[in-house]
Amino acid sequence: MKYVSTRGGGGAVTLSEAVQRGLAPDGGLYVPEHFPALAPESLAGAETLAQVAARLLAPFFAGDPLEGALDEISREAFTFPVPLKELRDGTAVLELFHGPTAAFKDVGARFLASVLSRATGDDARPLTILVATSGDTGGAVAAAFHGRPGVEVAVLFPAGMVSPRQEKQLTTWGGNVRAFAIRGDFDACQRLVKGAMADDELRAARRLSSANSISIGRLLPQMAYYAWASTEWVRRHGAAPGFIVPTGNLGNAAAALWARRVGMPIREVVLATNANPSITAFTGGAEWAPRPTVNTLATAMDVGNPSNMERVLHLFGGADAARGALRAQRVTDDEIRDAIRGGVARWGEVWDPHTATAAAVRERLPGEGWILVSTAHPAKFEAVVEPLVGREIPVPAELQALLDRPSRVTEIDPTLQAFREALGG
Repeated sequence: MKYVSTRGGGGAVTLSEAVQRGLAPDGGLYVPEHFPALAPESLAGAETLAQVAARLLAPFFAGDPLEGALDEISREAFTFPVPLKELRDGTAVLELFHGPTAAFKDVGARFLASVLSRATGDDARPLTILVATSGDTGGAVAAAFHGRPGVEVAVLFPAGMVSPRQEKQLTTWGGNVRAFAIRGDFDACQRLVKGAMADDELRAARRLSSANSISIGRLLPQMAYYAWASTEWVRRHGAAPGFIVPTGNLGNAAAALWARRVGMPIREVVLATNANPSITAFTGGAEWAPRPTVNTLATAMDVGNPSNMERVLHLFGGADAARGALRAQRVTDDEIRDAIRGGVARWGEVWDPHTATAAAVRERLPGEGWILVSTAHPAKFEAVVEPLVGREIPVPAELQALLDRPSRVTEIDPTLQAFREALGG
């Protein structure tokens, strides 16, 4: 299997090369040269998520130097459960928040760390991982790479625009993990990462890669939980489910769409967005165009220019085909509050603000056979959730351990020059 840029330049590369580069030379995102066809029956006998991942991703590792290490990489990455919990009205929730930072980003970050720690090539320089985050990605990447020899991590987050507990997860690591609070929004952080990846001066001094969902190494493992959950739903109910995916940068949604493309039994993928209008404006008939970021209660989804739209457009062969194939629904802050406030009575669940967008969309959709994708533990957003549900939310032990640590953070302007100086300092 080879990987090519969504923009058509730079030639085909191996998976190891694509993961190490992060971004293609022409500024595009790496995608598989083709998608293999896999029957759901090919996963028969794969009982754990690690086993599902190893079998599902085998064609994507074919011919790569890491092909023989895929089983070990999967076992390293998938060390926590992803329960598919039945609710009511033909609905279930896929809980992706049982990893070390209580967010779904742990899946891709741990897999990527396992891949990159093995894909060093002949370059002896330490690897610098750049990650822009609107909340959860940076903490998951920091946890996955912290203490790994030969790797430095730079986490960029919008100053004052993440929850206090999220900020703790971004800033308490020290050692080989450095946190930078950017005076701007998430899109400014994302621009800095992309600019740095293309900067000749930085690339001459450092071996750079990205751990954002622009990295192919993040999206491939996320396909695994869609494969597992969809085949498990079919085993239980005899029909293919639809997934309702909270999305901001479209990485999680792209993984679901890729899983469906290779042949997993997924009836439909519905995108649940917050008040940021870029995606719903596009699916509603507008030309694709980035829009200014809107600050919402679902902070990790506050994205006005989703990077992975390039992959979505590439998957469907253009804007018109993508628009016709996608369904997206926008959820306001008031609707998020209502979904959290009524979550226990309606579903028996306490939702975080992001999963609440999926719950709000589910209540609009007819029929049965829907899986809500739960992307974060509600304790990460206690300032929003606890007043609405009227009680304290127990904090997972691993998250509490981070909250007790001191923070270390550098605040900088959203310019490449400022980042270059801070990174070199």
